Amino acid sequence: QVQLVESGGGLVQAGGSLRLSCATSGLTLSNYGMGWFRQAPGKEREFVAAVSRSGVSTNYAESARDRFTVSRDNAKNTVYLQMNSLKPEDTAVYYCAANLWSISYYYTAYDYWGQGTQVTVSS
Repeated sequence: QVQLVESGGGLVQAGGSLRLSCATSGLTLSNYGMGWFRQAPGKEREFVAAVSRSGVSTNYAESARDRFTVSRDNAKNTVYLQMNSLKPEDTAVYYCAANLWSISYYYTAYDYWGQGTQVTVSS
């Protein structure tokens, strides 16, 4: 049974940092491109960042570029999202997702999802 479990969310002031983790089980992580998405109340789920199977290639949404860093440790079956210089508009539930073989900007391309972790940034 495949499981993705996010952690590390919380309440932080604007300008602060958080590091999200996505612990995976039931799959061979090195076979999966991994993505981070977020969804704010009343809004559609949006792409944040993705990392290729080896970790060599990364993609970012314009809103995350230069502030967020996605990485992975296949030996630990874990994917990370380091978020710096957080803004109130970053407030959302953050989800990690697994896509067999590749990465994508589109949430429909992903095969497995975590339950999400809440990030709230106060002004």
